Amino acid sequence: MQKVKKISIYIMGFFYVYIGVKHFLDPEFFIAIMPKYMPFHYELVLISGFFEIMFGLMLMFEKYRSLAAWGLILLLIAVFPANIYLYQSKEAQEAIGVSKDLALYRLPFQLLFLGLAYWHSKVKR
Repeated sequence: MQKVKKISIYIMGFFYVYIGVKHFLDPEFFIAIMPKYMPFHYELVLISGFFEIMFGLMLMFEKYRSLAAWGLILLLIAVFPANIYLYQSKEAQEAIGVSKDLALYRLPFQLLFLGLAYWHSKVKR
């Protein structure tokens, strides 16, 4: 099981760094799924991208893994309203080219990512 965990750590670390970089390269994509009631869309996209990159890199180092995992848990909770908004908003769905069904299917993956982050927070001492 330790081998599976190690592989998932590196996959998720890469995933978070990749998505974090996309926040800077294509902020409009992420702005499109932000709820209208949230202010500072552009700034929040960049901030969340920064933390995704930082936590994704930290995840790969055992010394920082637990802190990174807990940071990712908080980040996933913080960005969850955007996933809900994507499901509720036809405008957001059209902006990023997804159907309402696909937006719905994305929601449970947040629970999977939360679970993985929690699992990764458990550093073997």
